[in-house]
Amino acid sequence: MRHEHLVQLRWSDPDSLGHVNHARALSLFEDARVAMSDGLPGRGMILARLEVDYLRQLYYCAGERLCVSSWVTRLGTKSLTVRQELVQDDEVAIRVQCVLVTFDFAADASRPLTDAERTHWSRLLEA
Repeated sequence: MRHEHLVQLRWSDPDSLGHVNHARALSLFEDARVAMSDGLPGRGMILARLEVDYLRQLYYCAGERLCVSSWVTRLGTKSLTVRQELVQDDEVAIRVQCVLVTFDFAADASRPLTDAERTHWSRLLEA
């Protein structure tokens, strides 16, 4: 199952070249990842790896809502891999793959996923 999260570009997102700045676009994916973990107790995860493919330019259009689709591609003992796509005009504009690590902030170390976390993320697992 994929998680779909609607995002809205802001007037301040485009750069001097007229397209959405690459760094600003990444915050849209972060918003979608936070929404994916909604309802999950603790939220003790950190971003360990982020790979981005900019496939086409992304443009600001007032009032336009875009969709970020997210799903889990790998579920490990202490980490998971998430794939995300942002679509504009029926085309994937940006594709992200990231690794999230479950983390114990008090111990400053990674930790195994809890049963509740494994159940939560398993619902979004696609082969």
